[in-house]
Amino acid sequence: MSEIHDAANAATRFVLVGRPARPAAPTGADKTSVVIWLGDDHPGALLELLQEFAVRGVNLMRIESRPTGQGIGNYCFSVDAEGHITDRRVGEALMGLKRICPQVRFLGSYPRAGVAPADTRPLRPGTSDDEFAAASDWLAHCQDGRF
Repeated sequence: MSEIHDAANAATRFVLVGRPARPAAPTGADKTSVVIWLGDDHPGALLELLQEFAVRGVNLMRIESRPTGQGIGNYCFSVDAEGHITDRRVGEALMGLKRICPQVRFLGSYPRAGVAPADTRPLRPGTSDDEFAAASDWLAHCQDGRF
């Protein structure tokens, strides 16, 4: 079958599903996918989830809400974020979500299709792995009494 698309530039996504395993090594042009469950439906609930990404400079590429089947007001969100789970900003965002959400399901970190590391946007100041490490070192110095 051919010519079944509605638009000449249409794209289709395919997902390879497998057993849980270690994520592929980072390439510098990666995407991380997760599903996040809300604890309860209240004003600002989605904002609380989004802030975990925003304060760490993690750009979201896709977010979709889905009913959980547990009744009205119970939703989960499927999210694709720029970056790899081994990137400090992404890992810390996922840890933040794990603290405030009843369930976070990591689906994987993998290379973005058709994107080379040179084609990725620069990170926001203060969000590189080196800057996260420097902040962690500073905190350790403060805790040791070495301001």
